[in-house]
This record gives sequence, C-alpha cells and structure tokens, in this order.
Amino acid sequence: MASDGCMKVTKYFLFLFNLLFFILGAVILGCGIWILVDKTSFIAVLQSASSSLNIGAWVLIAVGALTMVMGFLGCLGAVNENRCLLGLYFSFLLIILIAQVVAGVLIYFQREALKKEMTSIIDNLIVNYNYTDGKNTSAETTWDYIQKNLKCCGWLSNKNWTSNHEVANNTGIYPCSCIKDEQQMNGFCNDNNRTIYDIGCAEGVESWLTNNLGIILGVCVGVAVIELLGLILSMCLCRNIQSEDYTKVPKY
Repeated sequence: MASDGCMKVTKYFLFLFNLLFFILGAVILGCGIWILVDKTSFIAVLQSASSSLNIGAWVLIAVGALTMVMGFLGCLGAVNENRCLLGLYFSFLLIILIAQVVAGVLIYFQREALKKEMTSIIDNLIVNYNYTDGKNTSAETTWDYIQKNLKCCGWLSNKNWTSNHEVANNTGIYPCSCIKDEQQMNGFCNDNNRTIYDIGCAEGVESWLTNNLGIILGVCVGVAVIELLGLILSMCLCRNIQSEDYTKVPKY
C-alpha cells in the first residue's frame, strides 16, 4: 500500500513537472520567434548584420518545439504509466541537458570571439549608416534608439563615427542620437557646440549584462534543476512500474 501511494505521488509530480516543462518549451519557442520578428531592440541590430543570430533563433525554435513534445510525452507516459514513453522521455531529456551544458561551455570559452564578432557587426553598421539616401534600415533606427536611451555614442567611443563617410567629410556633424538635448533621433545633425556622448554603447550593454547576471544565471540553474528533477522522477516511476509488473507475475 505504501508502495502504491509512493508511486501515485511520483506519477502526479512527474505529470505536473512535465506540464511546467511544456510551458517552458512554449517560452523558448516564443523567444526564438521574438528574435526573428523583433525590429526595435539591440537584437535587431545584430540580426540584420549577421546570420549567426538567425541561426540561433531557429535553434531556439527547434529546442522549444522539442521541449514541448518532450513535456507532452512525459505527461502521457506518467498518466498511462507507460515504460516505453518514460524511457524515451528520459533519453531525450538527458540529451537536451547534455547539449545545454556543452553549449554553455562553448559560449564561455568562445566569449572573446563573440565580442569580436559583435564589435565587427556594429563597426560595419556605423560605417554604412546613411540616413540621407532614404534607404534607412530597421537596424539603423534601432541603433539610434539604443544610443539615445543609453546616452552613448559609437561602440567603444564616439570616435567610432569618424569611420562614417558623412561624419568624416562634414565638420560638426554627428548622428542626432549622439547629441545631448537633441529632439530628433534619426539621421545626422549639426552639434552646434552641444555635448556629444563620449561613452561607447559597449559599456552600456556590458553594464546591463552585469546588472542582470544574477537573473540570467538563476534562470539557467533553475532550468537545469528542473530537468534533473524530471530525470529522477521518470527513472523512479519506471522502476516502480517494473517492480509492480514483477509482483503481478504468478508464482508456482
């Protein structure tokens, strides 16, 4: 009786866990879609200049969809006490957990390369920034928004803008978003001896990441703990089902 009660508790816990896992998959899927369609944040700047982020977005969509399928399989296996589904669920969940650990390690050791790629993307955007040709892109609009709101100019400093043709060939010209107290956000403006933001936006982005590092790490650790819990619960339920099946075998 105690064993039956323990099995029921394990089954319902696993069901609730997989319901949360299904929701997590939907969130991951939503993040991937958001990266693809977003046109008003720093993500849009990186996305327009590099295919890497688009690939990452599709990976998130695939992972999110797979996670939702895994959550569904886990719920189905737990409710029906199906060892085959639970075994399949355990295997896929283990693969996902290992893949996440490997991805985290690769990102950590490739962080300098990622910084260089990001710098290259922004440098290219600054060089080609040109609102006078009437062909402004969403990336340029977003970059102006970032400079205005973070009160920064360029990537490392406002000197980055000297590589832009318009700024280099016109004295006192800067992007309007670089000029303090300028109402216009897009295009180029004459500074008229007004203050130009001298802090690069890289510092602002790094500051945001530093301020939110605890939240980011907390989410990552929380996801890993949830996945480990799913592995343990599915393994326990599988063993209980096996034991129950064995006790039902007639003995002569």
